[in-house]
Amino acid sequence: MRVAAAQARSCWLDPTATTKKILAWLADAAAQDVELLAFPETFLSGYPFWVELTGGARFDDPAQKRAYAAYLEAAVEMDGQELRQITEAARDLGVFVYLGTTERATGSARGTVFCTLVAIDPQAGVVSAHRKLMPTHEERLVWGTGDGHGLRVHRYAGTRVGGLNCWENWMPQARHALYAQGEELHVSVWPGNPRNTADIARFIALEGRVFSLAANGLISLSDVPTDFPLYGELQEAGVTDYCRGGSAIAGPDGRWLVEPVAGEERLVVADLDLRRVAEERQNFDPTGHYSRADVFTTQVDRRRLEAVTFAD
Repeated sequence: MRVAAAQARSCWLDPTATTKKILAWLADAAAQDVELLAFPETFLSGYPFWVELTGGARFDDPAQKRAYAAYLEAAVEMDGQELRQITEAARDLGVFVYLGTTERATGSARGTVFCTLVAIDPQAGVVSAHRKLMPTHEERLVWGTGDGHGLRVHRYAGTRVGGLNCWENWMPQARHALYAQGEELHVSVWPGNPRNTADIARFIALEGRVFSLAANGLISLSDVPTDFPLYGELQEAGVTDYCRGGSAIAGPDGRWLVEPVAGEERLVVADLDLRRVAEERQNFDPTGHYSRADVFTTQVDRRRLEAVTFAD
C-alpha cells in the first residue's frame, strides 16, 4: 500500500481556494499511485494560531470577537459544497482521504467550530467525521469539545486505518479504542511542527505495532489575509513561520520509513508492506494477547452528542 502526507499550506480562511488546492494535491498523489492521502489538522480552512499570539483570552475583546466570527464564517459544513467536491475527486481518483477540517455544525452547535478529521472512502464517501475529543490549551478558546462518534477504523485496500487529531494522539484511551478495532495504519494530523511528531509518531508505531503516518502543515504570516482583524497584532508579535511541517512515516517496529520533513511543501510518500504488522505482533499486540481484559475494561460511547434531542 502506498500512502502519503500532504505537507502543504492551506489558503488560510479561504475554503474555496483551499478546496481547489486539495483537489490538485489529490490529483498529484493519484498520479504517483498513492492509495491513501492525509492532510494536516484543520487544513480546511485553517489552524487558529492567532489565539496564542494576540492575547486570545481577553474576555469580551472586540477584535477577538471579530476574529472568531471570521473563523466561524470560514468553517465548512459536512454537507457543504467543499466536502462534496473533495469526495467526488476521491471517488474519481481512487484515493482514500483523511482531511483535517474546521467544521461548523448544522444543528444545535451552529455557532461553534469543531476540529474535525474527516475520513473519505473512494467508494463509500464520508465514512467518519471525528471531532477532536479535547482541544489543547489555547485551542479551547476557539474549538468545541468533541465526542466519540468518529472513533472508528475503516477497512480499505486490505488494511484497517484509523486517525486522530494532534494532541489527542497522546490520549491512551483514544489510541486504545482504535487499536481494539484492529487498526494497522494509524494517521495522526497536526498543524505542523517537527517536535510534535519526532517522538509520538514512532511511539504509536511501537505501542500499536502499526504503521504510523503523521501529516503536518505549514503556516506563515504571509498566509494570513491582511484584512484579518488581528493581522496588525500578528505583525507586532513578529510572526514569521508558525508551522514548519514535520510529516513523517514510521513502521510497526518504530523505525522511520521517512524521518520528519521540515520547511517544504511536498508529498511525503512511503510504500507499506502490511505483512510487517503481523510480524511485529508476534511479540506484542496491545489489544490481543497483551490486553489483560480480565483486569482492565474499556467502554467507548460512539454516539454523536447534541445539546437537544427533539421527539415529535
